[in-house]
Amino acid sequence: MPPSGIGAWYARVADFSVESLFARKARVKPPRTVFVREPLPDHYFDKKGKPTLDRTYASNQIISSRYSLITFLPRNLLEQFRRIANVFFLAIAILQFFPKFSTISPGLVILPLIIVLGLAAIKDGYEDYKRHLSDRQVNHSRTRVLHAEGWSNPNAMESKSRTFTRGIVATGRKVIPKGIKKKGPTKEEQDMEVLIEYDDQPPQPPSSDDHHHTKLASRLHLHHDETSQPHWRTLIWEDIRVGDFIKIMDDEPIPADVIICATSEEENVAFVETKNLDGETNLKSRNAAAPLTHLRTADACADSKNSFHVDCDVTDSNMYRLNAAATVHGEKYPIDLQNILLRGTILRNTRWVIGLVLFTGDETKIVMNTGNTPSKRSKVERQMNPQVFINLIILALMAIACAIADSTLEAYYYEREAPWQFMSDQPDDNPRINGLVTWAFAYITFQNIVPISLYISIEFVRTCQALFIYFDKDICYEKTGQATLARSWNLSDDLGQIEYIFSDKTGTLTQNSMVFRQCSINGKVYAGDDDDAMSERNTTPTIPVEKVKDVDRSVSTASTDVPQTLKPDTAKLPAGVLKHFTDASLAADLEQAIHADPNSEFSAHARSLNGFFAVLALCHTVLTSVDPETGAIEYKAQSPDEAALVQAAADVGFVFRGRDKEILRLQTPFSTELEEYELLNILEFTSARKRMSIVLRRTDVEDSRLFLMTKGADNVVFERLKDGGEELKDMTESHLSNFAGEGLRTLTLAYKVIPEQEYEQWSQRYYDASIALDNREEKIEAVSDELERDLRLLGATAIEDRLQDGVPETIADLKRAGIKIWVATGDKLETAIAIGHSTNLISPQSNIIVIRKGGANSRPVYQQMTNAVEEFFPDSDLVEEFKQKPAPRRSTSSTHGAGDKAYPLRRVNTGMSSVVGADNGQRPGGFVLVVDGAALETALGDEEHKDLLLRLAMLCEGVICCRVSPLQKALIVKLVKDGLGVMTLAIGDGANDVSMIQAAHVGVGISGEEGLQAVNSSDYAIGQFRFLKKLLLVHGHWSYARNGNMILNFFYKNLVCIGVLWWFQIYCAWSSNYVFEYTYLLFWNSFWTIAPVIALGVFDRMIDYHTLMQVPELYHFGREGKWFGMKLFTIYMVDAVYQSAVIYFIVQYAYESPTARTDGYNGYVYEFSTTMVLVAVFITNGYNGLNTRAWTGWVFFAVSVGTILVWGFTAIYSVIRPGWFITNVYGNNKFLFTSAYFWLCMPVVICLSFLPRYLAKAYKAGYAPDDLDILRYANKQDPHRDLGLEAYDNTQNSTAPYGRSTARSTSRVGSSSMVPASSRASSVDSRYAARPSFDPRASSRTDMATGLRSVHRGFDFAQEEGGVEMRRMQSNLSEVRNSSRNLTTQSAAPHHRSRLGHIFSIRKGVRRKPTVT
Repeated sequence: MPPSGIGAWYARVADFSVESLFARKARVKPPRTVFVREPLPDHYFDKKGKPTLDRTYASNQIISSRYSLITFLPRNLLEQFRRIANVFFLAIAILQFFPKFSTISPGLVILPLIIVLGLAAIKDGYEDYKRHLSDRQVNHSRTRVLHAEGWSNPNAMESKSRTFTRGIVATGRKVIPKGIKKKGPTKEEQDMEVLIEYDDQPPQPPSSDDHHHTKLASRLHLHHDETSQPHWRTLIWEDIRVGDFIKIMDDEPIPADVIICATSEEENVAFVETKNLDGETNLKSRNAAAPLTHLRTADACADSKNSFHVDCDVTDSNMYRLNAAATVHGEKYPIDLQNILLRGTILRNTRWVIGLVLFTGDETKIVMNTGNTPSKRSKVERQMNPQVFINLIILALMAIACAIADSTLEAYYYEREAPWQFMSDQPDDNPRINGLVTWAFAYITFQNIVPISLYISIEFVRTCQALFIYFDKDICYEKTGQATLARSWNLSDDLGQIEYIFSDKTGTLTQNSMVFRQCSINGKVYAGDDDDAMSERNTTPTIPVEKVKDVDRSVSTASTDVPQTLKPDTAKLPAGVLKHFTDASLAADLEQAIHADPNSEFSAHARSLNGFFAVLALCHTVLTSVDPETGAIEYKAQSPDEAALVQAAADVGFVFRGRDKEILRLQTPFSTELEEYELLNILEFTSARKRMSIVLRRTDVEDSRLFLMTKGADNVVFERLKDGGEELKDMTESHLSNFAGEGLRTLTLAYKVIPEQEYEQWSQRYYDASIALDNREEKIEAVSDELERDLRLLGATAIEDRLQDGVPETIADLKRAGIKIWVATGDKLETAIAIGHSTNLISPQSNIIVIRKGGANSRPVYQQMTNAVEEFFPDSDLVEEFKQKPAPRRSTSSTHGAGDKAYPLRRVNTGMSSVVGADNGQRPGGFVLVVDGAALETALGDEEHKDLLLRLAMLCEGVICCRVSPLQKALIVKLVKDGLGVMTLAIGDGANDVSMIQAAHVGVGISGEEGLQAVNSSDYAIGQFRFLKKLLLVHGHWSYARNGNMILNFFYKNLVCIGVLWWFQIYCAWSSNYVFEYTYLLFWNSFWTIAPVIALGVFDRMIDYHTLMQVPELYHFGREGKWFGMKLFTIYMVDAVYQSAVIYFIVQYAYESPTARTDGYNGYVYEFSTTMVLVAVFITNGYNGLNTRAWTGWVFFAVSVGTILVWGFTAIYSVIRPGWFITNVYGNNKFLFTSAYFWLCMPVVICLSFLPRYLAKAYKAGYAPDDLDILRYANKQDPHRDLGLEAYDNTQNSTAPYGRSTARSTSRVGSSSMVPASSRASSVDSRYAARPSFDPRASSRTDMATGLRSVHRGFDFAQEEGGVEMRRMQSNLSEVRNSSRNLTTQSAAPHHRSRLGHIFSIRKGVRRKPTVT
């Protein structure tokens, strides 16, 4: 229920966003037209001849910082005055500028506030200056821009913003005196250096006869001379303009959204890596715009004849849509996203691309998916505001009480002619006016109830905490020397309260590198050699070249512009593949297979080995090339999966030597010659088919049989296997389950022999389907499915998507800490699930619920979610709610017609046995929800969908969101943050993670290979995901406990002082006078009591760091807000009121005896008030020490230094003679230190003040200890005791799932509370008892869109669907089919036996002996 009245008003004030005042208001601009060699139309200009604002485009400058030189002061002041306390301090300071209320110099009064604001501003400015430096590093990246005499870009651009660094660098340049030799160019001068590149040998369009491209030779000139010849000039990114021609080289990032004009590759294709945008690891292909392919050189681009313009739609944040049209010589040509290179992508496997800039800076897709850098405040600070507000209310009540009482007493005694009321009837001096004056004075007297020094102390402590994080060697990445950097110092305590973590996958959890780890061939597993065994041998296998000596090397491969791939004797690791695959057992079996007798028992396994690796080496779309530096053959694949498979085959001797159109070349250890195969058909891999197949035949031998090679998902391949061979199927299925249990990505391989007559008939049906005008895709799929039947199983592969170091252990420990982890990735569903398994986010016994938006036969998203709740969480309260309200009607949630039909859950049969047991959905591993981006788009569309999605997600242990856009990542974070009101942390490393990082309470950027975008927008920068464990469990937990304890003790110590002043009002006629000598009050927060609270914030530890690391369950103290809150605030305030009463009244009544002096005179007020000060300082410092858990030398010093200072000050201040300056306590030392009452009051007041807190702590430690008390005691008794092992003694596998809630559990992970020492057991132990043994069928997966249930066995494979290389291969095959419609059997030629027949036929020999003809 939304708050009302004062609560609503406070909520609006608290939620006020300062950045909304200074954020750039996005202007709605009309569709743009980019002109090249054409003048701008007249309506683009205003009356003064200047381009209109809507026709002026954003600069390419990216700014992630908060402030500029102009906005720093006003914005920073507004941010600081969001603190209620700062507003109060300003009001009090202004009040004392009036002589009537002045206590000391007004300048001294406002000085503390200026210091607080100044220090905070310096800290904020420094943080932002670092952001400006990071922005500068991005904005000053270099690229090549067209430059020529007579060439000009007519498109209008906005001016660049001035930044801190630009101003500081400009004013900070040193003037070099004459005669001093300059050592070298500065960084600034290097940025301004212009490099000029000429097209000396313009690349020609590729010839159809050969498939090479002419190399582009270029020379670099380091000078500034102007030249009339068109050339490419290197400029910094922020100087790129809309309408510029730019040239991008291989492995360079794209600086803006660019339309492709021409590329170095065949058919003007460019390959880009988009993982920085969508998280997908496979390369995407892009094509040049057809009407612009002639713009291949600087001369062509600058030619005045090549004039045209490009009409673009209004730019938006949709990453998957961009519509434009190029008008060339009066004709319009369509342009879409396939012709665009987006900023944030990286050019791969393409030597160069020439493009035209369409969108820059804030108008690029990636930047539009990010928001403005927010001004974040910690949760502790937000919680402080209500507490400060309460103190202000108390202060107001105290002031009102003093005003009323003073006015009433003055009026009462004035009528009775009291002598002190003489002349109290003046206009400016009467009871009513004096009551008002007393009210104002009361605010000044009791102002310390809201201490201004608290904010200085917090800033100092947080700075120290940031330094502790920075200098912690355990979270410093040694490989790069990258220390963990706190970019926002004010969020350290938030790290100790995180409840939800949202993580990217690629580059954050994984290295985006593949390792061929294991394989199962004919029922035998080859697990690969370990790293130690590999290091003893050469890790780069040598390929014998004598087998290819007779091959015509004039025939090229389909690779573009590379040397021959028939010569190299080594295979270089492709990009994205970490190491070669070696296995001693496999090598021995292959050696035995080569020489095995065809009739021996081993011959069947030998044929399986040959066939298995032949499928790996031939069934793919990989290109071959030769590294010009090493001379080794190199495979270039669109996905690291394919590269790892082909490389593994090469590592064991099955070397793919390239393709020439439909001819594939393979070198195997089973052949003495290079083998050639004719590729007849490719049945493409799609996310629906989950398999790829090829049809081929051997061309260099006699046998004319045809073969089908297939690789794909286990369930898809298994249900298409030939009957029989159940033992092999069961063994392979078991191996697949083991592979999946280890988090490996699996593929199943199979083959079949195709009779020629059957192929002829099928080929005709396939041709008819391929040219069909209606339902072409469905018909092709149906015909393909006909051929992919009765397959023979070969085995399975297991590839590791190499995780970042320590990721599984870190995730497991974070889950033990009670933190829920959501993964948001742009990768496809299978990849996301595979990573979930490998990272421990999904246990081997988890039940996976898949919510996705499918085709016409899928259920609506809302129905999928309701069915999931009813099926798996029948005891949830949501079930009753569904019965009471109908589902929302949304046309976007499903397709009409069949989409509204209910599909019952059913089992899937693979042809061997049911893969789902009777307890499907009842696994002990709990539930993990997997949602795809299309379903999320629907689920986030309205409140009903969002509410149901959120509540379903809360019932699950973890959530994986796949195929999500950057903007959807941010919306997911906001859904949880706003919907549940929990503390969130987002972590990522790429530009696609920026919006998510900004949306979370704490954003963490990983300094990886993805650039600096995520780090620039983050609050903390780390080198590896595993550092998150110590950052949260130790630094975060310590910081939260320290800051919370420090703030509470700060409020306490000030209320003790204010309490003593308040009790004195009873005896001073409520006149708002001070009981202390004012100097003592002035130094109360400066010297007497400041050190202990600072020590609490800097040095206190509730427990040692190794215990926090070993027992992550202790994090629940921070996650549940145990260290700071209104309850603790109230306890500390009650303690302060009690102690102030003890201090005042005991001392007051002790000194109210006839006399405290030996001479019999009455005591002066400053005698007993000084006693109160000394005992109050000792009590507050001692109380702070009592609340300190780790006493070090610094803590001892801090607790004692205030008491020592106040005693020394009193002794010295009391002997200062009036001749020096007048004091009110001169001579006080003679009466104070000789008084028996002074020495009697000290121990009595101290003991009575400490008694309640001491008894409470003693009772808690002895009779109600919590986890921390027990573990501290255990550490003290045995410092070397492994508490982490004991807390997890029932778990045998260190990377097994931790903290799993039982199935159908609807509660969130609760806190662990250890029982007293009598039982020596805790809930930590009972919660993590050992799970039942692993069942290969255990991990259940339910697709709610179709109702299908299956067992997840690790299938994952990435390949661009309909990619350019696939289209190129299909085009070549189509040409062959069109030239010869009927398959010829070459009846005139002699019938040879196919070596491929030896691979697969169980009736043939393994290897033909040389003597056999």
